[in-house]
Amino acid sequence: MEEARRRRDARRRTLRVLTVVAAGGVIGACARYAATLLWPTGKAAFPWTILSVNAVGCLVIGAFMVAITEGWTANPLLRPFFGTGVLGGFTTFSTYCADIERLVREGRAGVALVYLVATVVVAMVAVKIGVVGARRVVLATRGSK
Repeated sequence: MEEARRRRDARRRTLRVLTVVAAGGVIGACARYAATLLWPTGKAAFPWTILSVNAVGCLVIGAFMVAITEGWTANPLLRPFFGTGVLGGFTTFSTYCADIERLVREGRAGVALVYLVATVVVAMVAVKIGVVGARRVVLATRGSK
């Protein structure tokens, strides 16, 4: 009887997490789509919008992770909702890969290589900036208490 209750509770927790990840993913994907509508990139242009979306998403994830691990105790569903769902849906490394493939097919291998490297470098720098910035805020907040 106790084992059945534990399994049922575990399934409920899993369902809650999956639900918030899915809901967050919808929000993030819609935000990314809105960014591509606001700042469309022509077929022959460098994919600046997706590079920017990935950079912003990485900056936010760096700050967010510090905030919920070092700043305050968050609801256990916040991380899967926002970190995995919203930011996972917003950032798009699959579109990044499709853009690289498209650039190579168009005979623009040099541009594809620049985009490939630039996205990784920009993403890592953005995460670091988010982490450092959030840590400064956390420390300043703790110091003022």
